[in-house]
Amino acid sequence: MQQNELIKLFKRSNALLDGHFKLSSGLHSDTYFQSALILQYPEKAACISEELIIKIKKYGGIKPDVLISPAIGGIIVGYEMARILKIRSVFTERINDGNVSLRRGFSINRGEKVLIVEDVITTGLSVKEIINSIKTLSVDVIGIASLIDRSTEKINFGVPSFSLLNIEVKNYKEDECPMCKNGSKAIKLGSRK
Repeated sequence: MQQNELIKLFKRSNALLDGHFKLSSGLHSDTYFQSALILQYPEKAACISEELIIKIKKYGGIKPDVLISPAIGGIIVGYEMARILKIRSVFTERINDGNVSLRRGFSINRGEKVLIVEDVITTGLSVKEIINSIKTLSVDVIGIASLIDRSTEKINFGVPSFSLLNIEVKNYKEDECPMCKNGSKAIKLGSRK
């Protein structure tokens, strides 16, 4: 799947929105990717997950034992990729202190190779939180996969990173947001408070 095909798919699914949004990172943007609107269709979720796996396999050497995703955005794509690869899929959740953690009886065994899967990367905060939450487990994080990387600067996670769509989208700190300065109020659609 070419990048322009993925953009068309997001637009046809009303999953690529224009407006004034407050992202999970706290940044403001005039563009929002609502991947859940595509991932709600199993055939589309399977198709784009397969495309991401193909991209990772072209790199070579990435053979995870388990996929881990942040709740809630990465859960479906992580699950679909794990289903195709015939491996486990687990996810982290935010706990009362604001940190993320494996819950619901999920665990990752010592020495397992872990691929972190996210739907959209903007600042990389969710991925970094997962890395921090599992670093004491003696596991091997071997890569990061996302449907969309909308970061304005390349984020170095210390492992290979793969995205189906790399797109530069303007993000603004709230006090520097031109839309706010023009009197527009940002809409919050993300899962993080």
